[in-house]
Amino acid sequence: MNRFFKSVVLSAAVAATALTAIPANAGDHWRHRHHHHGGDALAAGAIGLAVGAIAGAALSQSRPAPVYVDRYYPPAPPARYHYRPAPDVVYVRETPEPWTRSWYRECSIRYRSFDPGTGTYLGYDGREHFCTLN
Repeated sequence: MNRFFKSVVLSAAVAATALTAIPANAGDHWRHRHHHHGGDALAAGAIGLAVGAIAGAALSQSRPAPVYVDRYYPPAPPARYHYRPAPDVVYVRETPEPWTRSWYRECSIRYRSFDPGTGTYLGYDGREHFCTLN
């Protein structure tokens, strides 16, 4: 109903604008002398009405609402910083061979119950375990 009402109002406005271009009272001279051109005014009014109807229909069409999608884009780093990937560094811890001087030292530091004679330590489970430095 709202669309129809808008179309009618706009059509009437355009038709009224087109009809105002036609002289309302041009006098008897115009009427008698140009009586065969009376259809021009009627044609101009009809064209104005048609143009108004078309314009009203075009303007009254509803448009779909815009769809907004929330997306997060992290901010770009400042221009003074340049991205450098971390170097591929692999740290390898070399464990000393069993029964060497460094092995004795590492096992005695790591396990308070380390027995250098057997190379074992007393675990929380109550059993003795051989010292492996992995």
